[in-house]
This record gives sequence, structure tokens and C-alpha cells, in this order.
Amino acid sequence: MNNQSFQDIVLPHLDAAYTLARWLTRHPQNAEDVVQDAFVRALKYFPGYRGGDAKSWVLTIVRNASYSWMQRQRSPEVPMVSEEALPELAENVSNPETVMLNRATRQKVRQAIRALPLEFREVVVLRELEDLDYKEIASVVGVPIGTVMSRLSRARARLAESLGEMRTSL
Repeated sequence: MNNQSFQDIVLPHLDAAYTLARWLTRHPQNAEDVVQDAFVRALKYFPGYRGGDAKSWVLTIVRNASYSWMQRQRSPEVPMVSEEALPELAENVSNPETVMLNRATRQKVRQAIRALPLEFREVVVLRELEDLDYKEIASVVGVPIGTVMSRLSRARARLAESLGEMRTSL
């Protein structure tokens, strides 16, 4: 490994770490705790880091820290966070109706993702929000690429079904 520092290798992935932890724990403050724990672990084991994909390495630690946190809470799922606690995306539209429709759509997508089982939710977040490829996701989650592909396919089907049901209920 070259002589890059922890700060150069790990800290650029802080936002991705928080995003994954937030979706897994479903609560901003819990995600902050998980990320802090994960970064302490990463710092402890950084001397053993031998290079490679730093983002996958960091997200693997965050995933493991999230699961450890959930196990300590004795619950595989944590109560859902309110919509107000989730960050809003910037609106680049001047039409108020379009802005309202975009917000409603984002809320429905968030709700549908949160309703996914944990193993589906994590692969959707890693693929669609963090833009990891199948190989990177397999590394983070610790499953074969075929399992990643299967989980993504099933998650996307559930999302499509859920969003279709939401659309018809309007």
C-alpha cells in the first residue's frame, strides 16, 4: 500500500457511510452513532488495510457496525424515521405544482425503500444511491454476485409493485 493517510483514504467516504447507516438503522442519530463506531473500527484496523477499493472497505465496516448496533438493540428493524428527518433534495423547478409532485414522489419512493426487507434495502441503497457495481456490493454484503443480482431483481420488483399500488391509491 502507498503512504496515503487514513484521512485521504477513508474520510472521502463519510457521506456514503452515513447514507448506508441511515437506511439500515432508519434513524439519523443512530446512523451517526454507527458511523462513528465504524470509523473508530476503520482507524483501529487501518494499519492492516492493503489497498484496493476503499469505498467498499469502508462500507463493509459500516454495514457490520450497523448490524452489530441492530443486534445490540435486539431488533432486526428499527422504528421508521419521519419524513421530516430525511434530507431534502434541492428543488431546481420554479413551478410550485411540479415541486409538490416531486416531493410527493420522493416521499413515496423513500417509503417503498424503507418497507423493503433489510437484505433488499441494503443492496438497493448500495447500487442505486451509492452507485456500487455488483462486485463491490458482493464484497460489502459478503455474498456471491449472483445473490446480489437476485436480491436487486427482487427488490426492484417489490419497489415497482409498491409504487404501482401507491400510484393507484391516489
